[in-house]
Amino acid sequence: MKLLKDILYGVSLSAVSGDTNVLVNQIHFDSRKVEMDDVFVAVRGTITDGHEYIQKAVDSGAKAIVCEELPELLINGVTYSKVSDCNSALAIMAANFFDNPSKNLKLVGVTGTNGKTTVSTLLYNLFKKAGFKVGLISTIKVMVDDTEHATSHTTPDVITINKYLSQMNSIGVEFCFMEVSSHGIHQKRAEGLHFAGAIFTNLSHDHLDYHKTFAEYRDTKKKLFDGLPKSAFALVNIDDKNGLVMLQNTKAKKYTYALKSYADYRAQILEKQFNGQLLKLEDNELWSKLIGDFNAYNLLAIYATADILGLERIETLRLMSELENVDGRFQYYISKNKITAIVDYAHTPDALKNVLITINALRTGNENVITVVGCGGDRDKSKRPVMGHIASEMSNQAIFTSDNPRTESPEAIIADMESGVEAQNTKKILSIENRRQAIRTACKLAVANDIILVAGKGHETYQETNGVRVDFDDFKEVKEALDSQN
Repeated sequence: MKLLKDILYGVSLSAVSGDTNVLVNQIHFDSRKVEMDDVFVAVRGTITDGHEYIQKAVDSGAKAIVCEELPELLINGVTYSKVSDCNSALAIMAANFFDNPSKNLKLVGVTGTNGKTTVSTLLYNLFKKAGFKVGLISTIKVMVDDTEHATSHTTPDVITINKYLSQMNSIGVEFCFMEVSSHGIHQKRAEGLHFAGAIFTNLSHDHLDYHKTFAEYRDTKKKLFDGLPKSAFALVNIDDKNGLVMLQNTKAKKYTYALKSYADYRAQILEKQFNGQLLKLEDNELWSKLIGDFNAYNLLAIYATADILGLERIETLRLMSELENVDGRFQYYISKNKITAIVDYAHTPDALKNVLITINALRTGNENVITVVGCGGDRDKSKRPVMGHIASEMSNQAIFTSDNPRTESPEAIIADMESGVEAQNTKKILSIENRRQAIRTACKLAVANDIILVAGKGHETYQETNGVRVDFDDFKEVKEALDSQN
């Protein structure tokens, strides 16, 4: 148990009713988890308002309430603290509760539309290979050195983040690499954390269902860099025009990387093949199993970060040559009859375009490219016709299908995608709502040397419809479909 006043240290309080010099047990923002002597923080969510559950938390034994509006009825023996922003308060409280664990390691945040998972995961793998104890907080999983934990959000809630960072402290983890999403920044899930550095990969059309405008989306990302201390570093991709925007107000030491522009760290693609690419990084060459321009940027960000954090450059390049693709990121399988299937998480227009550019650059010209793609339900609708256009324009055959329709009609989502297809490409598309059937159809249409791209879900192993998740793994599905044809 901890003193409430210690947990509230650094939180701006506008009013307090009760005693803050009391011992409390746990912090919760979900009233269903509150038990005797806990603290309940009444966070206003996108669907529910925690203030509506204050009484329920008190009835469950909460000893303290943190809220933006004090309830009319104040219960004796319960301490009520009024704040202007419960999300910010929760972030600071969670860090205090776990003794500010981010101060005891080097935490590096990775943000951007595409590449967050690849960069953070490969940095984790690289530093593990270099002999360090390392942590990872990503879309795919959380790693406390060698111990894996499942995760369901790109940026977990602040209590979960600090809990894992505390576990990392207990075993002597030196570095932690963490994906930082725009949702996480906006909801203050990155507040209260002490970042040793931040990386910006790129910015393109995504999450406009949440942020409403591209400027708001960009400025939300920028807050991560605005909050960095002088002791931290800020590394940005300046081939993306938003890279310099991220650096405008940061106090951190500034570094840049690029393939096309003058930058602190530069790379050049010398050779491309399906099994890898040859890069020139400064005066050294690197053969990597990761292919595509987008991966060249990712590898350059990894190299730059390792250099900034003090790893020896030649050793870094040696370790980078051993790095494998991250699950669901340009993950490929070649069948016995020489059909290549590629599974990729590309779920934004820019990501889909980048993957198809990479595929088309590796073709000899005689192969067909068959793309299976869908768009998620209850998400940004404006990108659907754009993705439909890209898939139909850049593929020989495009199959539109479902991809986590959630509460929306899969047919309506597909119709939105179809609306972006130009007249000359309408004969190139098929619409098959059932994703398994869409993948199997692509495999039946393919002949030797053809390339099948299954885009959108990547590492995800489920399909979500009306709140129900059923097992579904794109890589397994396409592999089984191709193997059954041999």
